[in-house]
Amino acid sequence: MNASPQHPMTFDVQGLRAGAIKTLPVAMGVAIYGLVYGMLAGQSGMTPGEVTAMSALVFAGASQFVALDLWIDPLPVGALIVMAFIVNLRHVLMGAAIQPWFSRLSPLQAYGSMYFMVDESWALTIKDFADGHRRGAFMLGSGLVLFATWLSASLGGLLAGSMVPDPTRYGLDFAFTAAFIALLAGLWRGKSDLPIWIAAAVVAIIGSLLLPGKWYILAGGLAGGLTGALRHD
Repeated sequence: MNASPQHPMTFDVQGLRAGAIKTLPVAMGVAIYGLVYGMLAGQSGMTPGEVTAMSALVFAGASQFVALDLWIDPLPVGALIVMAFIVNLRHVLMGAAIQPWFSRLSPLQAYGSMYFMVDESWALTIKDFADGHRRGAFMLGSGLVLFATWLSASLGGLLAGSMVPDPTRYGLDFAFTAAFIALLAGLWRGKSDLPIWIAAAVVAIIGSLLLPGKWYILAGGLAGGLTGALRHD
């Protein structure tokens, strides 16, 4: 039985612990592509301080990977801001999806947790709610594990970059894709999800061919969301 968003939510140590424990397997994948990011960041000329600051303040793997292509001297600050905005527009959709549950929390609990909302913590939290739990601190526990993993792995990758000059040669960059495949498998609810996934995938693929930059990410998300809304009307 799924938890209704209208039911009271808890926000306690048990939820925090559950989020952290459930995230540990996913964190192993995050550690791998965090290492890859650190290696590539070093090759782009970033310093340990810059890598640490970006991973802590931006905390968004996709945006950080894209930023490496723009990391030149002088730094194109405007282009970096626009790029990060476009890539992370999907977070608007993610936030809207989780709002019915988080509206039952205090502003401090909800917005404090949202800082740690990345694709992995969001997917795991949505799955936890769908399974019938009402653990409001789940995302915070999940996000803290991912934050610590990403920060330490990216810095470790930078420091160890000279040992693996071309991480893509060994397929380490596929860890990013593999982690999302694992998350999608966990969110699968049955054949009713198939039209939604197909719509999102088709629009994203077409968008990647026709649209500039990373707009295809938002296009795919909107297509999937609209398909789901129409099917449930």
